[in-house]
Amino acid sequence: MVQTPSRVLTLEEFLRQPETKPASEYINGQIIQKPMPQGEHSAIQTDFASAINAILRPKRIARAFSELRCTFGGRSTVPDISVFIWERIPRKENGGVANAFLIPPDWTIEILSPDQSHTRVTKNILHCLKHGTLMGWLIDPEEKTIFVYRPGQEPEVFDEPEALLPVPPFASELKLTVKDLFDWLLV
Repeated sequence: MVQTPSRVLTLEEFLRQPETKPASEYINGQIIQKPMPQGEHSAIQTDFASAINAILRPKRIARAFSELRCTFGGRSTVPDISVFIWERIPRKENGGVANAFLIPPDWTIEILSPDQSHTRVTKNILHCLKHGTLMGWLIDPEEKTIFVYRPGQEPEVFDEPEALLPVPPFASELKLTVKDLFDWLLV
């Protein structure tokens, strides 16, 4: 849902607004509320973030965050999963994770919801890539398809069950096929 305030808010004004549930994003001066995640979306998001963290976090290679606000390049978006290389995770003085992430993720993962615009989500992924993200995924549960985006390359489409999905170089230990990913939808 696009919210039209009586006047256009700046990014700084938007960031001072109370958070909404589901999250709202600031894109080109517009406030756009993300759709409420449903079952398929939630199952993939939860299990995928856990799988990434089970392999990469103990070795301090990277960490996956769910629904994390990332603000950079004049936008403030909330990817379904944002993965940051360990050394790039914003931190407080005490070493803890910071609240504000003012940099793009190293890997952005979006899961298409039934009422969500494929175009809008793709634009968010492309924005991330333009600002330094190494890889973006768009997962379409309905079509059982994963679109993989890399800077300066044509998107790749993965829909064959046994196809091994490409991951950013820092995540090379993560081996996942299309079937593995969509098996998370089975109870």
